[in-house]
Amino acid sequence: MPTLLTINNYHYRRGGADVAYLAEGELFKEHGWNVACFSMQHSQNIPSPWSSYFVQEIEYGRSYGASQLLLNAAKSIYSWEAASKIKALMTRVRPDVAHAHNVYHHLSPSILRSIRQQGVPLILTLHDVKLLCPARTMYSGGEICEACKGGNLHKVILKKCMKGSLPLSALIYTESVAHRLFSLYETNVDKFVSPSRFVIKKFVEWGWPTNRFVHIPNFVDSTQYCPEYSAGRAFLYFGRLSAEKGLATLISATRLAGVQLWVVGTGPEESSMQALARDVGADVTFFGFKVGDELWNIVKQARAVVLPSEWYENAPISILEAYALGKPVIGARVGGIPEMVREGETGCLYESGDVQGLADVLVRVAALADRTVEDWGREARKWVTDEYSPTQHYERLRDLYARFF
Repeated sequence: MPTLLTINNYHYRRGGADVAYLAEGELFKEHGWNVACFSMQHSQNIPSPWSSYFVQEIEYGRSYGASQLLLNAAKSIYSWEAASKIKALMTRVRPDVAHAHNVYHHLSPSILRSIRQQGVPLILTLHDVKLLCPARTMYSGGEICEACKGGNLHKVILKKCMKGSLPLSALIYTESVAHRLFSLYETNVDKFVSPSRFVIKKFVEWGWPTNRFVHIPNFVDSTQYCPEYSAGRAFLYFGRLSAEKGLATLISATRLAGVQLWVVGTGPEESSMQALARDVGADVTFFGFKVGDELWNIVKQARAVVLPSEWYENAPISILEAYALGKPVIGARVGGIPEMVREGETGCLYESGDVQGLADVLVRVAALADRTVEDWGREARKWVTDEYSPTQHYERLRDLYARFF
């Protein structure tokens, strides 16, 4: 059987990209492929037979001495350690194809050049728009931002896009300029995978050729989720509590609509969102961080899941998880979300950032007959099972890989 080399900064379930990386590796193992992986050392890593090849940990939220900070900054631009170690790993496993996910900052694109030098075909999944926006989000100052379009990367410094920090923003600017100067992504990646059509469209708008991309959606194994179609009363948000996720809009809309909201998750805006709910008198219950069955049991009791995003979401796996559990989704019309919600069949859409518009949708869904909401949930479950299944995902990736070896 062929050998696949999978690559990602983290080898544990830290975020959506990490979940995709781990799940795809397991998926190909189940289909008989040999799978090797390359990542960064970390205390939370899942055990791996390839961990001796992983690079030294860099954790940007940690305090380092001045010399280590400079070394980490240099590694984020070009890591000789990563380039050397991935070359050693490839010499051992002889991969037929390599598939990278998030490699920015930690592994760096130095590994891409090493893979190219070994003559191994390379696929890279775009989990965000980092190759366009140095800060990865196209979100700055509380709104969507495309100021760097046309090569104006210096705007990331002027706007302090990285956590409001001038030094961090300057580092990210330097990194992006260096990578573009040597075309490290453009010349070393054979094909870019995007889970949403929206991200491909955005890259093309910014001057990239359409033929560099292929759309392959994310997936979930619906057989691992036990659906509950009974329509509850409360609406639910689960995910990171940060400004770009639109929680302030959702809480304000909840108050206008007079409905109940459950919030599951944590993040930098947790305390401010709790204060907002108290100040406006919204009926909001904060559950904190939950995973696994604890989370799914809350989802099952909801009426619908809400994604009120106010930035360019790519293709949220949380939508697929909600569908797998038999719950419809109310989503903001932004980024890739509209591709994943069928109006009046698996949920509803509204204009991102529109408090009154979201409130109107909440009122409408709250007033729907429970039977209608449950029918939406059944259709959502059918759609995710038919179109976002592991089998579909494996076949799409397998066919893509087959073009190159």
